[in-house]
Amino acid sequence: MASLIEELQQREAAARQEVDELRGEIARLTERLARAEERLSRLEITRETVADILGEAGTDEATAGREAEPAPADPAPSGPPVGVVTVPPWRPGIAQSVLPPSYRDLLEVLADAGRPLRAGGIAAAAGLSTDRSRIEGLRSKLKRLAERGWLAEDGPGLFTLPCRSAQDASYPPA
Repeated sequence: MASLIEELQQREAAARQEVDELRGEIARLTERLARAEERLSRLEITRETVADILGEAGTDEATAGREAEPAPADPAPSGPPVGVVTVPPWRPGIAQSVLPPSYRDLLEVLADAGRPLRAGGIAAAAGLSTDRSRIEGLRSKLKRLAERGWLAEDGPGLFTLPCRSAQDASYPPA
């Protein structure tokens, strides 16, 4: 009889250990699930916000994969959306004042330099951080300006003001 009770105690201990391990695994999976659900929620909110800002809430891309939502009760606020920086394409006669101040500062630094500069040189001349991560953000701004005609990229990573006609009073920056 003693061996039967000992056997039952061993099996009970093994079952108890398995239950504890499964509970620990459930706790880890529950935590992972909560993090994944939070991330999904943030991404959905971001997508919806971007769609609202861009005015594409009714397009197929914005509504793909989800049911149609009712229209918002209150109309969208007038004026530019908060947090969106727009850099319009350059065209003759457009003033630099349409650019955000941080972008105008970059144009001014390049005008003062009078030669092509790399993002690190522009950051140093503008008194900005020369930390590698900050330089990457600055390089993105410079690329955006170049893509939209405000700057020219003479070579890979070399930014300068494009040659403009003397008739355009908004170039070069004063």
